[in-house]
Amino acid sequence: MNQEILDKANVWLNSDIDEVSKSEIKELMQNEEALTDAFYKNLEFGTGGLRGIMGIGSNRMNKYTVGMATQGLANYLLKSFTGQDVKVAIAHDSRNNSRYFAEVTAEVFSSNGITVYLFEELRPTPELSFAIRHLGCHGGVVVTASHNPKEYNGYKAYWNDGAQLVPPHDKNVIEEVNKVEGVGQVKFDGNTSLIQSIGGEIDKIYLTEIKKLALSPEAVKKHHDLKIVFSPIHGTGVTLVPPSLKNYGFTNVTVVESQSTPDGNFPTVVYPNPEEKEALSIALKEATEIDADLVLATDPDADRVGIAVKNNDGEFELLNGNQTGSLLIYYILERWKERGQFKGNEFVVKTIVTTDLISKIADSYGVEYFDTLTGFKYIASLIKSLEGEKQYIAGGEESYGYMISDFVRDKDAVASSAMIAEMCAYAKSKGQSLYDMLIEMYVSFGYYKEALVSLTKKGKSGAEEIIQMMADFRANPPETFAGSKVVKVIDYQSSVSRDLVSGKEIGVDYDKSNVLQFFTEAGYKVSARPSGTEPKIKFYVSVNKALQNKKGHKKVSEELDQLIEAIKADLNL
Repeated sequence: MNQEILDKANVWLNSDIDEVSKSEIKELMQNEEALTDAFYKNLEFGTGGLRGIMGIGSNRMNKYTVGMATQGLANYLLKSFTGQDVKVAIAHDSRNNSRYFAEVTAEVFSSNGITVYLFEELRPTPELSFAIRHLGCHGGVVVTASHNPKEYNGYKAYWNDGAQLVPPHDKNVIEEVNKVEGVGQVKFDGNTSLIQSIGGEIDKIYLTEIKKLALSPEAVKKHHDLKIVFSPIHGTGVTLVPPSLKNYGFTNVTVVESQSTPDGNFPTVVYPNPEEKEALSIALKEATEIDADLVLATDPDADRVGIAVKNNDGEFELLNGNQTGSLLIYYILERWKERGQFKGNEFVVKTIVTTDLISKIADSYGVEYFDTLTGFKYIASLIKSLEGEKQYIAGGEESYGYMISDFVRDKDAVASSAMIAEMCAYAKSKGQSLYDMLIEMYVSFGYYKEALVSLTKKGKSGAEEIIQMMADFRANPPETFAGSKVVKVIDYQSSVSRDLVSGKEIGVDYDKSNVLQFFTEAGYKVSARPSGTEPKIKFYVSVNKALQNKKGHKKVSEELDQLIEAIKADLNL
């Protein structure tokens, strides 16, 4: 057994932790592989916070790793806002131990003299972002592991603008967390007088702000009985998505009963992820039975939403995040144009791995667009930097996250669900389905099709394999994809864009990030990016062709599928 790992486990065993945790460590010591995975490193407080498998150990989500992270964050908040009454807001999702970890977090903050606003029960992540700004907090935490399997939990840290941490605060907080060397440095004894419960009063204000987003109230009124099937997939969406749809004016919403109860074991799905078709299977069955117009499903912390619409054959078809995000931008910009709302200073945002169709749509409406690194914290940071100069309209990323307006500074499935339903009602008022609107968009701007290949590499060996894969791509970049020559490579880690035709190199103005992008002369784009929250490496493939008319849709779709398969083969995945 590795002596370094054994020594680390013994340090924990001999520290001031509870007896149950000590027993669990002793049990781990009987299994070298299990002990190694639990102690081979400290659970990293990355730029977004913590995420890991629950259990005892330095590389696990437990009371002590959560406590050390919170102590480090508390130390940084107190240094950053010297002399102020520092305040934080805390929310949590439906995962096992989420409430417990939220209470531990509240106790540590309050032990450090920080005022805590703790949601009385589970709430969506976007409402936490809203509450931070509404209550004038200096920071916040939401306990969630988003769509990870049930064994996981996590901890997202937020700053006073309601966004997740960006430079310099992310790196500074990491430094403070790393200074907390053991559980003995954590103040676990909470000060109940500094912990205030919040809930319904924030819900009401948040839902009112969402209602203000409405662009087609007349269409909603006409089609208030639109048949909507909604699944929260055992998560927090059940608390606010149905009330938001009702507040918008929709009167015929069916909540999937078997998935409506919050449950951290996610008993009806393999993964609680609206990107997975299996997770929507029950909702799709119910939608077929009642001949619904729209299916909505949110992930456990309700910051992302997946949708399904009926195609021209009357069958439900899942839309991916690029399609839904593009449709939202298309719809919102079209309605702004029809309503005469443009003043000339508006902008939209997408991330670098999200479809370039959004930029084409923005261009056609004369609206400025920006690319950011992956993660809504970068979109929020851009919004903050442009406040007072430009007006943010909407933004999105391919992983089913969208943000409309800026009263929330993170992806928001509650607001997005309402806007998607309104968009469906608007299409119906024009004698269309959302699927018709999708094809119409492709005819106008080009048919863009994307695919995501995600490889899971677990444990220490998996992490090393991912590092090697990225090193290999940098050392030996591909020359062609689907027969189209690679003409440009952007390496966001070295902040360099290389034109392979001219040999010219220019800098790229982004924070450093372990992402590689390859562009071909035919306009295809392939991105390679290790996940920051899961043991995965992700490959994003984007291809496009012109679509002359709606009748040619199926043929062009098949051609794009063939190109995607050819690119996958070239990647040897």
